[in-house]
Amino acid sequence: MLATRLVRLIEAHSDQLATTLTEKIRTSQRTLDYLKIPPEELRQQSYEIYAHLGEWLLTKTESEIEHHYISIGQHRSEEGIRISDFVWALVITKENLVHYLQTNATVDGAMQLLGELELMQLVEQFFDRALYYGTVGYERARKATKAA
Repeated sequence: MLATRLVRLIEAHSDQLATTLTEKIRTSQRTLDYLKIPPEELRQQSYEIYAHLGEWLLTKTESEIEHHYISIGQHRSEEGIRISDFVWALVITKENLVHYLQTNATVDGAMQLLGELELMQLVEQFFDRALYYGTVGYERARKATKAA
């Protein structure tokens, strides 16, 4: 797979990406509810996404993404994080990754460009699914609260 080199670049710099993302989430006016989460916990969760990006993009099944992000959506809902803050945090997570690639990945030739396009398609697909299943998790948490 052509995107593998870029995935490895992201994973190698996952600590830096997580630190940057944590700062962006904690300072955005659109994610103020995330101030309820301790910074180190948020940074660790951010790190896990980037450090294991290759697994999420290349080996995880749709049902694994579904299970994981439904669980995260339910958990965030239970923490009192508004769904709009959750959605924006995912948007920031993807934008942080794309910005990193734009500024740090050098493309020398058609094959590397093809690899970057392939990676961007995988990233878009992953984050679309994370967003969808995360909101399903919110809906389930809301239904469970109403039923109780």
